[in-house]
Amino acid sequence: MAAQRERLMAGFCEAVAERGLAGLTVADVVSRVGVSRSAFYDCFDDLEGCADSSYERFISVLVERLFFALDPELPWDRYVEAGIRAYLGALQSDPVVARAMQIEMDAAGKAARTRRRIALNQMAEVIAARYKVLMQEDPALEPVPVEAHLAMIYGMRQLACDALDTEAEPDLLGLVEPTRKWILAAVYGASEVDRIESNLVGDEN
Repeated sequence: MAAQRERLMAGFCEAVAERGLAGLTVADVVSRVGVSRSAFYDCFDDLEGCADSSYERFISVLVERLFFALDPELPWDRYVEAGIRAYLGALQSDPVVARAMQIEMDAAGKAARTRRRIALNQMAEVIAARYKVLMQEDPALEPVPVEAHLAMIYGMRQLACDALDTEAEPDLLGLVEPTRKWILAAVYGASEVDRIESNLVGDEN
């Protein structure tokens, strides 16, 4: 049953990425996967249930990857880069699922939007908590409200969505460096970021 659910969720994501949610039916999903309608209803009550489970699974994978990437021992600049790379890397690993879940699921209704909002707020709270610790270690860091961390997460998400929506083969990892610089500049100031990076280059040499 678990394997069947996974196949159906994968088929759902493929169908949504290809044609969107509008007009999608159970028949579209089962024909793509090659199972019967009765097999679908053994796993899900309806198409909405399949959509909800698919989106919940997608969010859980993202949060898990971020959790393992965000090493609390890293300095702030490397911590930021690790989080960005984990998020964009997860999307890059399966652009089909990313397109379905990041773009098309915005039309899935209030439940999906609520889950997305909760997940992004949780990410912001984790980052904000780590930032408070880092402020005690680095006097150059100024207080940043959790809303600012949340805005940065939303901004990174939108950059990824735009690439997924406009490019046939998006290079999401190509967004790591500009996104890192943008977030660091928002916290340190652009001139301070240049100074920090110059010092890092000097240390490496």
